[in-house]
Amino acid sequence: MMALTREHQLLGTFVALADSLVDDFDVVDVLQQLVDECISLFDASAAGILLLSPSNRLEVIVSTSERSELVELMQLKAGAGPCVEAATTGEVVSVEDIDLVDDRWPAFAADARVSGFSSIHAIPLRLRNSTLGSLNLLRDEPGALNAADASAAQALADIATISILQQRLVEEAELAQAQLQRALDSRVVIEQAKGYLAQRQNIDMDEAFARIRTRARSTQTRIGVVAADVIAGRLEL
Repeated sequence: MMALTREHQLLGTFVALADSLVDDFDVVDVLQQLVDECISLFDASAAGILLLSPSNRLEVIVSTSERSELVELMQLKAGAGPCVEAATTGEVVSVEDIDLVDDRWPAFAADARVSGFSSIHAIPLRLRNSTLGSLNLLRDEPGALNAADASAAQALADIATISILQQRLVEEAELAQAQLQRALDSRVVIEQAKGYLAQRQNIDMDEAFARIRTRARSTQTRIGVVAADVIAGRLEL
């Protein structure tokens, strides 16, 4: 019965992540649900996700407790540790016993022990050649994830990665659409300003645009802004 319950929980987590691929969703809420489920699915004491920001910095985006967030933030401060390595190399980093990595990551090992953690399994959020961050499972007891759990955790991380990439594509598409609309709106204003200037100064439309463009370049101002000022009477060319 316990195995069946865990299986249902795992399937439910997959479904929740899959739903985010076809519907509008809050990426932070989805990732928070993922780390919350990982606690019971993989017998972890805490879990958290590091995500690469647009400025190429690793940030803690979700965490199940202040303890896990504290350790991950300290890893970021030190610039080293299994979570950071998984996020930057795209490879799984498993530490079965914190005491065994004192030489490799002394700052991380010390911080982890202070926080009460004894082992960690860091799984990259990776799709093909793109690595976005890492899903990190922390435990109070030494030991490794078994093969089945490691595979399931990687599968969840893979779906989460696709969800994040889709969200970024949607945001980029919305940004591109907004930029296009601004360009179209600006073009309307420019055409109005050209007509206004041509009639007012008895010049042709090409000359009117040339004057607007010259003014924009000389003042390092957007052409649409100069055009709007011309129409409003705030600027004489």
